[in-house]
Amino acid sequence: MKALILSGGKGTRLYPLTFTSAKQLIPVANKPILFRVIEAIRDAGIDDIGIVVGDTGEEIKTAVGRGGRWGVDVTYIHQDKPLGLAHAVKVSQDFLEEEPFVMFLGDNVIQGGIGELVRQFEASDWNSQIVLTRVEHPERYGVAELNGEGRVVHLVEKPDDPPSDLALVGIYMFDHHVHEAVNSITPSWRGELEITDAIQWLVENDFKVYPYVHRGWWIDTGEPNELLKANGLVLEGLSPKVDGYVDRDSEVDSRVTVEKGAEIINSVIRGPSIIGERTRIVNSYVGPFTSIYHDVEIEDSEIERAIVLEESVIRDIPARIQDSLIGRNVNLSRSAIKPKAYKLTLADHSQVGIL
Repeated sequence: MKALILSGGKGTRLYPLTFTSAKQLIPVANKPILFRVIEAIRDAGIDDIGIVVGDTGEEIKTAVGRGGRWGVDVTYIHQDKPLGLAHAVKVSQDFLEEEPFVMFLGDNVIQGGIGELVRQFEASDWNSQIVLTRVEHPERYGVAELNGEGRVVHLVEKPDDPPSDLALVGIYMFDHHVHEAVNSITPSWRGELEITDAIQWLVENDFKVYPYVHRGWWIDTGEPNELLKANGLVLEGLSPKVDGYVDRDSEVDSRVTVEKGAEIINSVIRGPSIIGERTRIVNSYVGPFTSIYHDVEIEDSEIERAIVLEESVIRDIPARIQDSLIGRNVNLSRSAIKPKAYKLTLADHSQVGIL
């Protein structure tokens, strides 16, 4: 069995963080989301992985390499434009050949991995298996309707009147018949080849499509608040450890991970949270559900429920920073120059709340 990871999207909902960087490489609990996807696939016993890439392909190739650190083999497949999930399957046919495969969106985080899903599919004679989860607002998602035998009979995208509360998660299992499906459908009104249309084609042509109802949490990290939510959920599942330096004047609770080379000086750190390698926290407070990545400096400031990316500096901020995403190489500080004023350099689509 093979795996196909889709990492070709532009990540427009996460602008400006993703103007110059792949959304799949944004870290959740200090590990890039794409790395977590690769680990989930490897832990399910699959070591032959294709990654579909687009404009950010070189960055992804540099970060992932050939897969040796995970004990897998990675093949890169270029998608000229993000023309739909079924289009990604179509351009990957030479890699996939006739083998069954799992398709996993590279910006999704799922609790518990996919081992049981893969085992179910391998032991069956099904042509496809789709991961579903129960949601409160199914009208916001692709929704599946099941028959009395538990087979998928209909898929509908963001329906006004949902036939069920079972939403599609970005994980799918297929055998080789999906290639006929993606070559038979036409673009949607968005100009894309939709994977829901390909699955519906399988259903209508009497192929066996069954659901896998996921009982744990699942998050599509494509929006800022969802990214923060995923970060908190993953932090809660970590096994905390302190490999860095904590001085005697600091208070670090038992749910905090301090990575090697990090320094905590005269500060309070409350978990679940993680402090990255070579990061320095001085005279500051870091609250729950916060991930501070590598080579960050935080001094005389307070922050909680936030993600801070590498090589950023936060210094002498009078108000607590909360519910925030702070990108790479950001310098956030209070100036001593008068007159007092906010001096901002902001990228397109930035959002700033000022008290």
